[in-house]
Amino acid sequence: MTGKPDFLRNSVIVGAHPDDELLWFNSIIREVDEVIVVYRDFWAQPGIGAKRAAALADYPRQIACLDIGEAGAYGCADWTAPVTSEFGIALGLEANRREITRLARMSLSKVAPQDSVSVATASVARAYESNFWVVYESLKARLRPGMNVFTHNPWGEYGHEEHIQVFRALQRLRGEIGFTLWMSNYCTDRAMPLAMRYFESCPGGYVRLPTDKPFADEIAAVYKKHDCWTWADDWSWFDEECFMQAPDGDSDSAPHRHLFPLNFFTIDGQRSRKWLPLALTMSAASAALTVAISEAI
Repeated sequence: MTGKPDFLRNSVIVGAHPDDELLWFNSIIREVDEVIVVYRDFWAQPGIGAKRAAALADYPRQIACLDIGEAGAYGCADWTAPVTSEFGIALGLEANRREITRLARMSLSKVAPQDSVSVATASVARAYESNFWVVYESLKARLRPGMNVFTHNPWGEYGHEEHIQVFRALQRLRGEIGFTLWMSNYCTDRAMPLAMRYFESCPGGYVRLPTDKPFADEIAAVYKKHDCWTWADDWSWFDEECFMQAPDGDSDSAPHRHLFPLNFFTIDGQRSRKWLPLALTMSAASAALTVAISEAI
């Protein structure tokens, strides 16, 4: 890319987790002026914060991290009928199930303490809401009028609740600060019910750029070296990426509407992450609720 086009002047990528800046923005990661990732540590993966910090220190370009702890909200929304919220997206029954798991672990740890068992200090729902304001305030201090800010799309690429949270915080800040907000073009079938709400009869223009595969491979190797690469090892980069200015809000459903070219991929609906809580037995769940009720009385 020779010469910097206007949309890349005074530019920054804001990605949710370390490696998001690469997965969804690798066509511009070498060219933007700043790269910021939001979350670093996660209570359910002890040591992941240190591994990510080491990877970012070894990064082939300057990158900043806001060092915010993850809420662990991935997989908690109802993606068959998603509902957006002020803090990102409404969490559903899975968030309640994880809260029962958390209460059970806290109760069991009092009876038989286990050093290897990590327990969140707050519910997923409470942590997710609290994180919104931490993200909002942290980014507010860094962003300026006239910037070009590239971030996640409002459906969170493959339906990641924390990607949506970052988008919502930036959407709010755009109106207050006055920067241009650009969104990525990745999507999956899981996220499509929410993505379709942003289809318009006359969508704005978009930019199409070739991906930087050699640089992407170099960065991915850094994450793998430090054991904090979160994506598939056999992931193949798309040839191009598109970026569009983010809409102000969703639109009413209507025929003959469109958005912009999507990099559409599939992700296993049953794909589990190591940090997802194990299913509880009914006795453990009952014990957790009993303790929670007794402590509230």
